Amino acid sequence: MDIEDVLGSIPPTWEYTTLGEVCIRGGGNIQTGPFGSQLHASDYVAKGIPAIMPANIGDNRINENGIARIRESDAIRLERYRVKPGDIVYSRRGDVERRALIRVREDGWLCGTGCLRVSLGNSVTDPAYAAFYLDHPAVREWIVRHAHGATMPNLNTEILSNCPFVLPPIEEQKYIATTLSALDDKIELNRQMNETLEAMARAVFKDWFVDFGPTRAKAEGRPPYLAPDLWSLFPDRLDDEGKPEGWIGGCLGDVTDLQNGFAFKSSDWQEDGIPVVKIGSVKPAVVDLTQVSFVSAELASERATFRLNVGDVLVGLTGYVGETGRVPPTENPPLLNQRVARFSASGGFSPFVFSCVRDPAFKIFAEGKGHGSAQANVSTRDLLSYPIGCAEAPLIAAYNEIAAPLYEKSLSNLGEMSTLAATRDLLLPKLMSGEIRVQDAETALAAVA
Repeated sequence: MDIEDVLGSIPPTWEYTTLGEVCIRGGGNIQTGPFGSQLHASDYVAKGIPAIMPANIGDNRINENGIARIRESDAIRLERYRVKPGDIVYSRRGDVERRALIRVREDGWLCGTGCLRVSLGNSVTDPAYAAFYLDHPAVREWIVRHAHGATMPNLNTEILSNCPFVLPPIEEQKYIATTLSALDDKIELNRQMNETLEAMARAVFKDWFVDFGPTRAKAEGRPPYLAPDLWSLFPDRLDDEGKPEGWIGGCLGDVTDLQNGFAFKSSDWQEDGIPVVKIGSVKPAVVDLTQVSFVSAELASERATFRLNVGDVLVGLTGYVGETGRVPPTENPPLLNQRVARFSASGGFSPFVFSCVRDPAFKIFAEGKGHGSAQANVSTRDLLSYPIGCAEAPLIAAYNEIAAPLYEKSLSNLGEMSTLAATRDLLLPKLMSGEIRVQDAETALAAVA
């Protein structure tokens, strides 16, 4: 295939080339991370230089959660694999479309085992432009199609070097990158805000229902740290089992139920229509509505009891068992597929239930109940047996009143993030082909500002 076939015609001042040629012109290169023989499991430490693995490659950003670390001495030994701002890191296996632009925060981190590093060098291309260009749907499709492997795609330096690349004049590259970065930055800001909002809700939940903070404070004669009406809801001593006196030990099934999804047939799937949430759609705290299948509106009408509502809490029953997330705002609510379940507390969304299942202990419990040789499976009965300290209804209601505004703001942010991402995904291919120029994109950007 000619590289012109990937994006079609481009403005006459733009150039078709390859990613490898761009790196050569800029004095950079494309190389794999260290092999397993260079970096052993015993080399990883609790504190040290972060080593980027495929699991840390997010949506054009590095996710530091759970990142591996190595000693400074090992980082020096593996100096040639360290990254600098402007580099782009890819996963070598599996989801080979994933890439992340290295920013100032990650300067000096290691491109770890299982990754590829693209060093663009200087002056030829703007790194942010390059990272966005590589997110073009046609470019992603090209990479997947050329990746080797019958069961799992594998990426190598040769494939990335041959990847078609469109090179506008450098100033236009910067304008394109700035336009798309404005959207990405807003998405990232909302993501960080949601982390803070959830952390606030979970901190109160942990203090009240896990650590029994108010009851312990009362028992130890410490001064109140809650409003009097809240303080009076807590017992003043712990019982022999270490829980607040009067609280009855219970399980998740005492406060909510679970609805299994419908077992759609393979013949039900079509190119578009009504979305259907599948096990891969449930991400931490959110349901990813870009990772769905589709059925006809007629079939969706027949299975209306499986239609989801905005804000519903879902849980995965296969694969990443116990992963939970909420359905974000959408104009086309999805249906629930098999091996995914919906929590159905009386009265609608329950912040108390959501906080229960977002507690790390719930996922650990679910994984412990998982069974199956190929991939883990868990039943709704198992999940509903998750033990909770059942407080009095007034205390749960008080928690819901505090946490509800935090979770609803988070849900609103998810809706805004979806709108911003849709705008970015609409503009990206049009900007990269020259179909629209930056001035037109700025008009579209102002509409969602």
